[in-house]
Amino acid sequence: MRWEYESPEKKLFVVDGKISWFYVPYDHTVTKAPVKESADWRTPLALLTGKADLARLCDRIDLVDEPGIPQGHAVLRCIPKQAQAQTDQKDYTEVRLEVDASSGELARIQIRQPGGIELEYRFGEWQTDMPLDSSLFRFEVPKGVAIVDGAAPFDAVK
Repeated sequence: MRWEYESPEKKLFVVDGKISWFYVPYDHTVTKAPVKESADWRTPLALLTGKADLARLCDRIDLVDEPGIPQGHAVLRCIPKQAQAQTDQKDYTEVRLEVDASSGELARIQIRQPGGIELEYRFGEWQTDMPLDSSLFRFEVPKGVAIVDGAAPFDAVK
């Protein structure tokens, strides 16, 4: 998987199947973590690839009326199961999925996390079966960039 962010600042996120890399050129840092331990990408990637089992993740799924969404789109709200919500690792308090009802394409994912943190991913101009060079999915650490161990406890990061 490869995501390139343009705003609010340039960022590059590459998952090569074993390692996830999150590169912020402005900060001259890259965070490296084993795929199994990278919580930042799991929910959006699982939803994008159709690998998310919403019945397993959600206590309930509601169709919500949300102002400002395009006509023909629907917004689904997932409230996490209580057992998951009570663990020490609360990934989210709510996930909203905006879907184009005519095509079934995902238009937006909004993930609400504890502490008032919100992550939002917007999608458009979907294209499938595009020929892409495999080098796009390998990350080479640029010279002079610090590598942060994303799998280490926060106080152990060097």
